[in-house]
Amino acid sequence: MSARSDETVGIGDIELLQTPELPMTADAILRDFTHYFGRTLGRRTIRTQAPYLYQAVVYATRDRLMERWGRTRMAMERDHVRRCSYLSLEFLMGRLLRNALLNLGIEEETAEALNRIGLDLEDVYERELDAGLGNGGLGRLAACFMDSCATLELPVVGYGIRYQYGMFHQQIENGFQVEEPDPWLRQGFPWEVERYEYAQRVRFGGRTESHTDAGGRTRYRWVDTHDVLAIPFDVPVPGYRNDVVNTLRLWSAAATDEFDLDEFNAGSYTRAVATKNEAENITMVLYPNAESENGQELRLRQQYLLASASLQDMLRYHTYHHGNDVSEFAARNCVQLNDTHPAIAVAELMRILLDEFDLDWDEAWAITRSTMAYTNHTLLPEALEMWPVSMFRRLLPRLLDIIYEINARFIGEISRRWPGDNERIARMSLIQEGSEPMLRMAYLAIVGSFSVNGVAELHSRLLTDGLFRDFAELWPSRFNNKTNGVTQRRWLAACNPDLAELISARIGSGWVTDLGQLAKLREFADDTGFQAEWRRVKLGNKHRLANDIAAKTGLTLGTEMLFDVQVKRIHEYKRQLLNVLHAVHLYDRIRRGDAEDLVPRAIIIGGKAAPGYVMAKNIIKCINNVAQVINSDPDVADRLRLVFYPDYNVSAMELICPAAELSEQISTAGKEASGTGNMKFMMNGAITIGTLDGANVEIREAVGEDNFFLFGNTVDEIRELRQHYDPRAVIDADEDFRRVMHLFDSGHFSRFEPGVLDPVIASIREPADPWFTAADFRSFVDTQTAAEAAYRDTAGWTRMSILNTASSGRFSTDRTMRDYNDEIWKLEPVRLDPQ
Repeated sequence: MSARSDETVGIGDIELLQTPELPMTADAILRDFTHYFGRTLGRRTIRTQAPYLYQAVVYATRDRLMERWGRTRMAMERDHVRRCSYLSLEFLMGRLLRNALLNLGIEEETAEALNRIGLDLEDVYERELDAGLGNGGLGRLAACFMDSCATLELPVVGYGIRYQYGMFHQQIENGFQVEEPDPWLRQGFPWEVERYEYAQRVRFGGRTESHTDAGGRTRYRWVDTHDVLAIPFDVPVPGYRNDVVNTLRLWSAAATDEFDLDEFNAGSYTRAVATKNEAENITMVLYPNAESENGQELRLRQQYLLASASLQDMLRYHTYHHGNDVSEFAARNCVQLNDTHPAIAVAELMRILLDEFDLDWDEAWAITRSTMAYTNHTLLPEALEMWPVSMFRRLLPRLLDIIYEINARFIGEISRRWPGDNERIARMSLIQEGSEPMLRMAYLAIVGSFSVNGVAELHSRLLTDGLFRDFAELWPSRFNNKTNGVTQRRWLAACNPDLAELISARIGSGWVTDLGQLAKLREFADDTGFQAEWRRVKLGNKHRLANDIAAKTGLTLGTEMLFDVQVKRIHEYKRQLLNVLHAVHLYDRIRRGDAEDLVPRAIIIGGKAAPGYVMAKNIIKCINNVAQVINSDPDVADRLRLVFYPDYNVSAMELICPAAELSEQISTAGKEASGTGNMKFMMNGAITIGTLDGANVEIREAVGEDNFFLFGNTVDEIRELRQHYDPRAVIDADEDFRRVMHLFDSGHFSRFEPGVLDPVIASIREPADPWFTAADFRSFVDTQTAAEAAYRDTAGWTRMSILNTASSGRFSTDRTMRDYNDEIWKLEPVRLDPQ
């Protein structure tokens, strides 16, 4: 398809009149809103609690996105651009309306249009549900990446899964996490466009059979399969005021036939729809509990559906524009695997090229290896995907054949490099042998990719020195680092508009697309007038968060308190437990009258535990039990609060982030790959207390050690400590620590639930504790004392806050995406035709 110079545009064999773009004025927006509200949604009376008001605003906004979306697609097709396909099981997009209006540059016009009929745009924003397409940092990073790619005009398509239910809604009952379904699609998702014409058939089960083709070559067919349809739903991703709109394509599973009519007519209604239900279950829930075999199987089905449907879609696009010659596929396509979840794409691309395009193995492998790039997001070996060979054989027999062949050829390569080194072969094999052989999917991703990157300088070094050392010795040039970032459009401009306005008033608004310009704020760090304005903005944000917490929990926070925040997925390595130990220490000091020099503090912890992660759920119970004791004590109320923020999500972070003053990034050194919450808090002027872990290392380098509260053992110190770790001796040698543990041991925080906290308490004393919680207690407490001293110096703290924001320039995903593109993807920016 090619763009034409006259007023028509070619769409297949049909010529459509190209109409002028819709105006971006308040008058036009109000006219379109009224049209959709009355004629599309059939409403006459506005009720702010109903979804129709929000939906009408979205439709009016989406029309303006649609025009730019079409122009972007046409420009890509016209120029035959090389594209990157970003495969991720998660895209934690959050709410989309505010970001869309900001990027289109029509937030003020939309607010004015609604004001004319007595409506408030902020109320409309609150009607939007968070899209349940992700869980934590991995998914939020993918969303930030998509925003930056569109802003940088890079031709990147996101591929994910359209989950019917998100992670879950978190309720807290008697201190325990209780999961409830997150039916985020119940009111529809007006941003999406169903593209049924691009549905792909995905196979499961069956068997492999061989045959000889006309040229005498052995070929394979995957037969007797149980197929499902993957139906795409497209979501527009706008760049910042550049008219580029990229695509996030989400797959929804459906049956190839709605139901068995013969079974239905025979009265077997349940069996008639069984196939339909089984197919739809694949994309029903984000991250099914993998503790059971059924849960593991469902997760594998999700991963294969994502990989197969996406690759088929890429090849559909390629052959439509370039014919059935796929020799140039790698030259025109790059596939970025976001963590190990989509690693199966390596084997699936081989299957398609071998079985459907009749390529020879070497030719197919050369294309595959030149197409795939792999991002690793974890240093925890247990977090790397591994699948039982028996399960894989049952679900994906043809792919298992291909993986075994890849492995056989790979072992040959190892043997040629290190003859006779059978231990190395066993370490590097894609198959982990044992009573239940397992497929190592991360190894498949490494072997099948031309690029493997970590997501922080420390993380990437630890990968090549440790987890993937053997592979780095074999292919040193394949490994690289791409430090993560966050998009400043959402995480400063949109979520903290008062601070954004203050910054722009001093240095201009260029930082919205060039975050490095925030460095200009350094010259105002000691300006007393600017400091006062900075504090005014922070106080307003603290008021908003305090009001939200009061509404959600009934707990009041004084805004004179230090807002000390740790919000992230609940996991032992992130050490929410260390934070709780410090809270108990402060409580103990107050109760024993040693609190004259304590700064009033509100410790705010939020996050969800995976449903099958028992210890993480125990930690949530521990936080809530300690909070109940602290918050119900009148002698402590004005000095200390401990809040567990329920049902933490993206929208909550947009409220929490601008209000935070102390950012808790306290994971065990060497365990966090990068972290992005640390970047969001830094960007909004919070000061980090953290270990030398993940991107904390680079944050401290950027802001300077005087503006970062460092504590804890380093990676090397922990490696040494592991040889002789005795947490009981650590506790016994520290009077403060002994007092904290005595309160737990005495049942002070579980008075009416004897033993309920025992697993958590025992983990602290466990010599095999891989998180070294006890080892870092004293350093953490002492560093918190230093943070309190700094907070008492109002001007000094404000200076540190300003410098943190000023130093956050390198932590924009705009920089991250430029790095990916310059060193891995090699894409040319999209060039739109002028209007």
